[in-house]
Amino acid sequence: MEIFITNDDGYTAKGIKELAEMMAPYGNVTVIAPKHAQSGMSMAVNLGGKVMEYHRLSDEEIETLGISGCGEWAYLDATPASCAKFALNTRFLDNPPDIVISGINHGSNAATASCYSGTLGAAEEGALNGILSIGVSLDTTDKDPDFSGVRKLFPKIFEQILSERPNRFGIYYNVNFPEIPADRIKGVRVGRMGLGKWVREFRKCEDEGDVSTWVMQGDYMDNPNNHHSADHRLLADGYISIVAHQLDSTDYRETERMKELGFEQDF
Repeated sequence: MEIFITNDDGYTAKGIKELAEMMAPYGNVTVIAPKHAQSGMSMAVNLGGKVMEYHRLSDEEIETLGISGCGEWAYLDATPASCAKFALNTRFLDNPPDIVISGINHGSNAATASCYSGTLGAAEEGALNGILSIGVSLDTTDKDPDFSGVRKLFPKIFEQILSERPNRFGIYYNVNFPEIPADRIKGVRVGRMGLGKWVREFRKCEDEGDVSTWVMQGDYMDNPNNHHSADHRLLADGYISIVAHQLDSTDYRETERMKELGFEQDF
């Protein structure tokens, strides 16, 4: 099996190393990840003729990173979705991979974070090309977190997704792990994307004359109407959440309502 792996934290992040080593027993692993962290890039790509630096790591460089049992490893100075595009248009041009996996992200991609996630942006690119795709995240921004729960429990989830793959186009999976030891994780739940928003997102650092500097660092406000199966609530309750996303974001109920209201006209 050909497995393509990328992320949005960059090719040196601990999460992608863990994921590559975890997937190595299942087949041939190819990693092409961003040179630098690209969080919040969603499905953004490098347009406008921007030159992107690509570098395939040597065996010595791979060893220096502390990676073992993995195949090709490279970085591209680009967004996560561009890394996926690059892989599918070069390394896998004639033979697409069997699966695209993005992660393991350092930080939750549950709820509306999924709208901004570069991790999921790469998974979306895989789905757009008809490839089974999964985004994997751990609910902590620690650069050196404990991935033992993911190591112990994700392989079974991966195997089940692989064996029960969907027969419809455009589906990709968002898997989020709580940051607790494996023996405290209550189970796995199929959830839905939770709703909420960030408030007070921009905080001023300093003023220098007519110029001021700001940082995005807001507070999350939960939506009180969230269902109990909202993914971020499942995480908070100690469950692994799996949400099936779909590329087609059309609201079909609203589409029918608009037709009934007479939006459609002939001229």
